[in-house]
Amino acid sequence: MKFSINQSELAYALGIVSKGASARSTLPVLSGILITASGTDVVLEATNLDLSIRCKVAALVEEEGSTVVPSKLILDIVKSLPDSAIHIEASEEQATILCETSSFSIRTMLPEDFPGFPEVSPETSARIPFPIFSDMAKRVSKSASKDESRAILTGVLVEAQGDLLRMVATDSYRLAFAETRLENPGGEFKAVVAGAFLANVAGMSAGEQDIDFEIAENQVIIHCGDTTFVNRRIEGNFPPYMQLLPEACNTRVTFDCKELSEAVRRISLMNDKTNPVRFDVNGASQTTQLSASSQDVGAASETLASGIDGEDVVIGFNPAYVVDGLACAPSNEIVLELQSSVRPGILKNQAYYEPATVGGERFAYVIMPIRLS
Repeated sequence: MKFSINQSELAYALGIVSKGASARSTLPVLSGILITASGTDVVLEATNLDLSIRCKVAALVEEEGSTVVPSKLILDIVKSLPDSAIHIEASEEQATILCETSSFSIRTMLPEDFPGFPEVSPETSARIPFPIFSDMAKRVSKSASKDESRAILTGVLVEAQGDLLRMVATDSYRLAFAETRLENPGGEFKAVVAGAFLANVAGMSAGEQDIDFEIAENQVIIHCGDTTFVNRRIEGNFPPYMQLLPEACNTRVTFDCKELSEAVRRISLMNDKTNPVRFDVNGASQTTQLSASSQDVGAASETLASGIDGEDVVIGFNPAYVVDGLACAPSNEIVLELQSSVRPGILKNQAYYEPATVGGERFAYVIMPIRLS
């Protein structure tokens, strides 16, 4: 196998595909990337048996063939090289990488030992503009759990109903909800997809192109340009999230999103990361006082002007969850809905109160309260 390729294009493709390689498998070949050169393209593949990624890149192929190279090593080498032409030549036992005056020789593995890329027949699909998919996935995936003991909560519920697309994630302490309307309706489906996987796909630099989001019996397939992702679906019943999004509330507080986020960050400096930030909502003065205290550190408070409709209420929240929710909000103004001091608070953007529109996004973020001493 022998081919030449631009450094930046190869580094980008390796950066995507390497996320599918296994770091802890007992099969050494799964820690590698299969490189196949044929025609005018080089195809890169990686898999950990749950996630498989394939990416095709244009190259000048002088000799067709394939090899398997260590994923982390090849990525580190290519990223360290200047933005110039890279020449790669591989035999049965080693690959040589040349770029300007740099030369590397690395051990390879047998391509015959590498698992075949899964060929999956989808049952239904939706075509989604990548910017919309990326924005929604980034807003909700942070709220997915990292605790593998409850696998269903490590995933994001992706739901399509006609032209409506919805994504929901929760770790049982908070819940993020995003919904939009698609210009081109697809099939109806409901699947729980690994949150880390969605975040990786959303982090691609895919521009304005569309992605094809496909659902099979046990797997999710995403086609984005010349890149294909196949990931195992998470089995189980996702929590009934609509019960946490009631239409009515006793108190509605409107904040400037940036001002509230900065104030919570400042107040939480006095915390030991486990104490809540107290929200004291006062309708008469149309202000909300934020405060926090720690017995060993001290105390802090700050008063924000806020539009208040409804009853006065005092409630405490984990400051990190509040900041995360505000960072994900797709608007400059945010509404905090409250039922009581012991019921969840809900952050909503103004678009949430209107029907979903094409290109618009309804966003809600539910935070469980912390009892104040």
